Amino acid sequence: MNSVECRRILGFVLTASFAFFCAGCVGYVDRGNSTPPANPGPLAAGNINLIFVVSGDLDYQTAGDISASTGNLTNQGLQRSLLMAPFLEKNVLGMNNVTGIYALEPMTHQQTTNEYPDMAAAETIEQFALLNQITLSSNLTGGALYTGNNFPIYATYALGSVPSGVAEPLSACPNCQGLDFNDLGGDNETLITGIINAGVAGYYVFSAPWETTRSLLANTNTFEHYHLNPPWGFPGANFIYAISIPPSGPASLAIYNSGVNPPNTYPVLPPPALISAACTTNVPPSITVTVGVNGATIPPGANTKETLYFVRHAEAHPQGYWSDNNYVGAGQWRALDLPNALLGKVSPNQVWAGDISQFSIGTTTISGEDLWSGVAPALTVEPYAIANNLPYYLVSSFELATPTTTLAQQGQQVSNFFFTGGKFTGQKVLVGWSYQQINPIVNALLASYYPGNPTPPTSPIWSPTDYDSIWTLTVDGSGNLTADFTKCEGISSAALPAAAPQF
Repeated sequence: MNSVECRRILGFVLTASFAFFCAGCVGYVDRGNSTPPANPGPLAAGNINLIFVVSGDLDYQTAGDISASTGNLTNQGLQRSLLMAPFLEKNVLGMNNVTGIYALEPMTHQQTTNEYPDMAAAETIEQFALLNQITLSSNLTGGALYTGNNFPIYATYALGSVPSGVAEPLSACPNCQGLDFNDLGGDNETLITGIINAGVAGYYVFSAPWETTRSLLANTNTFEHYHLNPPWGFPGANFIYAISIPPSGPASLAIYNSGVNPPNTYPVLPPPALISAACTTNVPPSITVTVGVNGATIPPGANTKETLYFVRHAEAHPQGYWSDNNYVGAGQWRALDLPNALLGKVSPNQVWAGDISQFSIGTTTISGEDLWSGVAPALTVEPYAIANNLPYYLVSSFELATPTTTLAQQGQQVSNFFFTGGKFTGQKVLVGWSYQQINPIVNALLASYYPGNPTPPTSPIWSPTDYDSIWTLTVDGSGNLTADFTKCEGISSAALPAAAPQF
């Protein structure tokens, strides 16, 4: 047994023992006051500041924040995340830029018998990420620096800590590792210890359910011998905890209460009003494949009575190749408006995206860090799922992109997943995806109807500047396929503000 595993077990025993004696503790438990004291001031920029933001789950939540049927945030829970972000930025960080953001790996905490991934942590911290900035290159040679209105969210698996049934990454991304609900192999402690030992001052923000947050606070306090008094009972979703470690002297624990009181309605975007846009003209506008015509045959194992609506992730490339695999501030306007923009245009009964804990390879950084967690597609469609209280899932059983697979191969895998095997027969599904893969997915589906034909019909090219299109793929009860490329969300990218909306 290695030292990390020993420390993890010790921390678990300490946590479990104290939790037994403190069973039923709630709220602010440290001082016995009926109301918490005034919030402390912002954390010192010269310290290493470990900041813990609690996301709700089915077991620990502020009443009304989590949907009992989907395990996802409710409208109220989404509103809370939007209101917490400026409090965190101003009162905890003192308007300083964040140094790192770490969120729960959703597939490590699947909830209910339907095994819904826990997306609440990533969505809880997304608005805050968009209030911070990062400077990256916007070309492939390391030049043309651009500062984007977002910060990456790290949520990638550590090797050897991947849940059963989830694709094991071919390689690790230690610099974009997220939080593991089950803390397999002590990977959460390894992450925290690495930050402390690196000795780089700044603000490191962690978003996870109370179970994970409580363990992180307790184990960090125990392993680092800080002699703090972290709380044990669930305090509610408005509380933020910070362990602040100065260059010399003892660490301290600061506890903040945002006091936000979110409404239970879906957020209304502030001014300016979004400007509508005409749909892109695609050639061809649609493709129809009729079984028995021109050699078309039903693919083996094909689903029937199925409709998929593909949308691209929100705005993520404000200049050239600039990207950290999170959408930028402008994209938050689109993501939050998606329930309004898609009204009457789509009618899904479930929502899907790719697993955010599979890392994506980037080429546009200036610091040598070229790996990022790919959160943009999933966070783009999550507000739609929240607004409509729809089941929300992640594709995680195979790797979505690797250095050794071509776009055509990736497209074939995704096409097989969604259009064969019967899982989606009779379903209408909204899918958030990366635009580079949508075209190969559709082409793989079209080619499956024409085995042996070297020139099957192909879809139009999805433009790199097009964030607005909706591609609708419909398979009827007889297996006939229609691919419609004419729909769009109707939101003008060019008119979106660069900074995220303020709430």
